[in-house]
Amino acid sequence: MKKIGMIGGFGPESTLDYYRLLIDQYHQLHGEGGLPEIIIYSMDIYFLLNTVEQKRWDDLIEYLLKGINTLAKAGADFGFISANTPHIVFSRLKSLSPIPLISIVEETSKKTKEIGLQKVGLLGTSYTMQSSFFQEVFANDNILIVVPREEEQEYIQHKLMTEIELGEFNEGTRKGLLGIVKRMVDEESIEGLILGCTELPLILIKDEFGIPFLNTTKIHVDSVIRYYLKEN
Repeated sequence: MKKIGMIGGFGPESTLDYYRLLIDQYHQLHGEGGLPEIIIYSMDIYFLLNTVEQKRWDDLIEYLLKGINTLAKAGADFGFISANTPHIVFSRLKSLSPIPLISIVEETSKKTKEIGLQKVGLLGTSYTMQSSFFQEVFANDNILIVVPREEEQEYIQHKLMTEIELGEFNEGTRKGLLGIVKRMVDEESIEGLILGCTELPLILIKDEFGIPFLNTTKIHVDSVIRYYLKEN
């Protein structure tokens, strides 16, 4: 049987969510008999955030590649990174990886195209919102990405780093995030919203304002399990 390799830890709360969803999705697609074999390597979110903030891309690639090589040596046949922000360097990382990698951004773009959206908002870490790696992938599917205003991005980043990444899900923060989304619906006419940080689905748990909220974690997991079942 093939083995799934998962880079986790970016951050711990979403790693727990990924594992639960991987099991649930496997049961949904395959039935209750059996479980997928999963190798998890939990890495340091603070190293990730420091290298991204300092734009030390070579160091980040080296660090992530160390994790992927560890998964491969442990017997993983393919892998994925359970976070959006590290996908800033995904194209280079993919070319160096000893095993196939499944991209959260590419899979989310496919899903967005599948449901017929052409203009979507993107919430995530400040690094994700200020970089162009989502835009570059989505442009291939003729989908426009809209990000929040600068002050809104600062609010999202602060709440992610001081609350949500630490497992704190406050109602006031949820309302603050939804206020940003409502403005983007009213003023930017977004047709959907990408939850481009794997912790965001833990606080924004349902669609709002008549638009779909695209849970990148769930989309990623679905693609991983489908690939796993296809390969076995």
